[in-house]
Amino acid sequence: MKSITINGSQREGVGKKATKALRNAGQVPCVLYGGDQNVHFSAPELAFSKLVYTPNAHTVVIAIENGENYDAVLQDIQFHPVTDRILHVDFYRLFEDKEIAVDIPVHIIGTSKGVLNGGILRRNRRKLRVKALPKNLPDFLEADITPLKIGGKMYVTALEGEDYTILHTDNTVVVQIKTARTAVVDDSDEEELEEGEAAAEGGDSPEAEAQE
Repeated sequence: MKSITINGSQREGVGKKATKALRNAGQVPCVLYGGDQNVHFSAPELAFSKLVYTPNAHTVVIAIENGENYDAVLQDIQFHPVTDRILHVDFYRLFEDKEIAVDIPVHIIGTSKGVLNGGILRRNRRKLRVKALPKNLPDFLEADITPLKIGGKMYVTALEGEDYTILHTDNTVVVQIKTARTAVVDDSDEEELEEGEAAAEGGDSPEAEAQE
């Protein structure tokens, strides 16, 4: 997984007054969890642009001005409800021998036969929770929709890998091809469409049909 470096400064104070002063100076208060002690630091707001305003997943190298470097992942971020400015960021420290759970984006490739016949592509999951050692975290999960016909569904089991574990139930739907009024269903699609409709009548699990 690609990494982004954020240069930070050790925070001398963690109270409301010190935090407000940091924000007024264009700095974002941050906390790094997961080690023997929490690390309180701040960094310029612009330093987070490539980490926050992107659909991609990254690990982070936090470089403190005292010479300490920490490998981490973004854990939580708080935005101002009106201005959308970043108010606070939490990170979790990475260790080479400890697995970590991260949301990994799903990249769609290929063109499905169902879409070519007028079906509608529905993305149920744009990201999936994945657990792995830091070195094995993928940049993205690739979903090839080429084989999907109208009524077809792709489950998380199609995206499994040897070096990571997907933390969703096997019946979680990642993407599916829904029928439409203008869709043309050929003979080879009919059987799969009937199966898809039968599954819909039976009902998928709430997680399987959840959208982001």
